[in-house]
Amino acid sequence: MSGEQALRRSVVVIMAKHPEVGRTKTRLCPPLSPSGAAELYEALLNDTITLVSCLQGIRLAVAVTPAAAVTAWRPGVPEGALLLPVEGADIGVCLSQATGHLFAEGFSRVLALNSDGPTLPAAHIERAEALLERSDVVLGPSEDGGYYLVGLRRPSPDLFRDIAWSTACVMAQTLDRAAALGLSVALLPSWYDIDTAADLERLRAELACLPPHTLAWTRRFFVQHEVPSGMALDASRLPG
Repeated sequence: MSGEQALRRSVVVIMAKHPEVGRTKTRLCPPLSPSGAAELYEALLNDTITLVSCLQGIRLAVAVTPAAAVTAWRPGVPEGALLLPVEGADIGVCLSQATGHLFAEGFSRVLALNSDGPTLPAAHIERAEALLERSDVVLGPSEDGGYYLVGLRRPSPDLFRDIAWSTACVMAQTLDRAAALGLSVALLPSWYDIDTAADLERLRAELACLPPHTLAWTRRFFVQHEVPSGMALDASRLPG
């Protein structure tokens, strides 16, 4: 590894929760059953792992909550990916743990990504990594008021403290906190998470427009589950 490469060691850590029936993606019930919602989340997570795995020059890590579920996920991550057990009272604690651990491992740029937006263009993640050349923090705003990505070029645990997580205030509070800490911020284009029935329909429509070899896990989910919709996916378009 050259000196320049060492200075640019970047990692994307996907913030994952172990899917549990009745506790995962409950806002999607209905139209999904509790077991269907958990299966959808697992499909979204697997396609997000595939998305990050295809990025050049960026290491993949998966931070798993609860920590005890790490062993169950080990066979499902690509060879060479880092698997981190994280646990805390809220996502802020988990973000602080995961990013802090990766900086301690020697990475110079750490980007944390949500696990339920696999249609996110890879270019957004690559842009985030590039923006860390001149900004302390990069944020990818979610349409619900949160963010789908946060990138850092140094440990910033205070950025994640005292935020009203899972509310429409997350992005605004994080920007205020960054300003109070003297951190410069760059913003990515906004994107959406899969949290509601409307998001599910949007995802289904997007899948119909994307190349058929993409998002294999999510496509398979829609084919295998009878989800009420005005549109059906064609099973013949599934990859291999």
